[in-house]
Amino acid sequence: MNTEHKEAYNYIRSISDKKYDAGIILGTGLGGLVKFIEKEHSIDYKNIPGFPVSTVESHTGKLILGKLSGKNVIAMSGRFHYYEGYSHKRVTFPIHVLKQAGIKTLIVSNACGAVSTKLDKADLMIMTSHFNMHFTTPLIGSYRLNGTASKYFYDEDLIALAEKVALKNNINIKKGSYASVQGPNLETKAEYRLMQKIGVDTVGMSTIPEVLVARELGLKTLGLSIITDLGFPDTLKVAMLEDILESAGKAEPKMVTLIKKLVNEL
Repeated sequence: MNTEHKEAYNYIRSISDKKYDAGIILGTGLGGLVKFIEKEHSIDYKNIPGFPVSTVESHTGKLILGKLSGKNVIAMSGRFHYYEGYSHKRVTFPIHVLKQAGIKTLIVSNACGAVSTKLDKADLMIMTSHFNMHFTTPLIGSYRLNGTASKYFYDEDLIALAEKVALKNNINIKKGSYASVQGPNLETKAEYRLMQKIGVDTVGMSTIPEVLVARELGLKTLGLSIITDLGFPDTLKVAMLEDILESAGKAEPKMVTLIKKLVNEL
């Protein structure tokens, strides 16, 4: 942890010196979980020293500290993206701060497009692996080669727990791989065809940088996706933000239930 990380954590600690059990990153259109957190503090990103600021519509840019299902949690209502002009190190800045706040588990959610025809709009998917199509990493220059960590980016116990919770609550959930591209432009038909050929199930523009750093810091990670649009090259339609938010809104109650029940089981 560098000096900037320490300054950010010390600011948060001046507001709350609690230790937190889990961190949650809320992706596009998934801010509804915040309503179920017993909020003790809400901190604007712009007030935290060194913290980036969300520039994307639907990302409110607040750090929420409180209780969810009886556990102390920190929720990021709004995340950062490579396409906003932030480096990977800036995108992942909050992960270092959350680690200092005591979290052992990081739940990362996102809205993404389906590449596999086995998926449909408003489906939920557990991430089991990923394709890093940013072609860079936040680990450059800071970390030693660590093959052990890379094998388990998505914690197998958390995946099994998410499946169990989904089954108990009658939530239909899929599993698959996630590719993150640089953005902000959407993919071409040719790119979607390539992704289908190499085994990509979903595609988005986030998540992987945070997961890479979280695992390097020893956190258990779980990736959860909502399918908001379809990237099938032969029937491709332009993905408009209002349509993405509509699909996210339909799936959000299932995602909220899943995360609430899962946190209770941690």
